[in-house]
Amino acid sequence: MAKGLTTAVIGLGSMGWGAAMSLLRAGFPTAGVDVRPDVLTDFRKEGGQTSAVPSEAAAGADVIFVFVVNAEQTEQVLFGENGAVAAAAPGSTFVLCVTMPPSFTLDVCARLTAAGMQVIDGPVSGGTAKALAGEMSIMASGAKAAFDHAGPALDAIATKIFQLGDEPGTGSRVKMINQLLAGVHIAAMGEALTLGIKSGLDAKTLYEVIIECAGNSWMFENRGQHVVDGDYSPKSAVDIFVKDMGIVTSEGRAADFPLPLSETALSLFKEAQDAGYGREDDSAVAKVYAAKGDITLPGQSGK
Repeated sequence: MAKGLTTAVIGLGSMGWGAAMSLLRAGFPTAGVDVRPDVLTDFRKEGGQTSAVPSEAAAGADVIFVFVVNAEQTEQVLFGENGAVAAAAPGSTFVLCVTMPPSFTLDVCARLTAAGMQVIDGPVSGGTAKALAGEMSIMASGAKAAFDHAGPALDAIATKIFQLGDEPGTGSRVKMINQLLAGVHIAAMGEALTLGIKSGLDAKTLYEVIIECAGNSWMFENRGQHVVDGDYSPKSAVDIFVKDMGIVTSEGRAADFPLPLSETALSLFKEAQDAGYGREDDSAVAKVYAAKGDITLPGQSGK
């Protein structure tokens, strides 16, 4: 038994699946929880244990990672019917890897602590490939005892663990700023590539030049490739950035702080969602620009 710990991963989406596979590779007995039977079947084939309900997995786990989509799902898997908290042993460590409003994270962490659990506010970043390789970054805050307890499991899924203090909420606030930048950069990628195409430039050539120049960003290089390839299979969907940029802008309004770039990016992601691209890769925001500019993107049929 790796480091004497058993683990559970609630939510086997792209990031949760990567974390669960990394834990198995490191030798941790790991239970995966998901509502999709086919995903659970695949996880069993990889050597994991599975459950359709969080309570069953949490009952036998020392460290429980939560990788669901949003605050509402977090509430349900932790405190709802068949929720993990009621079944977990006192002293178990919950690692909250969900991008949520910091105010909600604080409430959840307080309730977990009151229930006798240890908790780490630990949103993650890095994308699908890094998750699968065990190379995520974790923006984490929580008590030292929680880090000591969960440390070996955290090391299995991440190469960068930023310990941001003893108080929950800091991790979620840092993740919010990361998502602000990510969302704005994705929107800027779409604007730049489509303007280039509109002006007569070849998309692939433009992309290859920009990634070697000062105007490049991680999101331009990563998501721009999707546009050039005409491949919008979701690595991170438009729907996710409607949620995440919604968190950014609502927190900004609560703090009476202006966020014009974030508001603009959110409106573009909402337009993409309304156009039917919500479950496509977030780079599909480029399609919004393409429609407005009357241009054809790579992979699209001509007009």
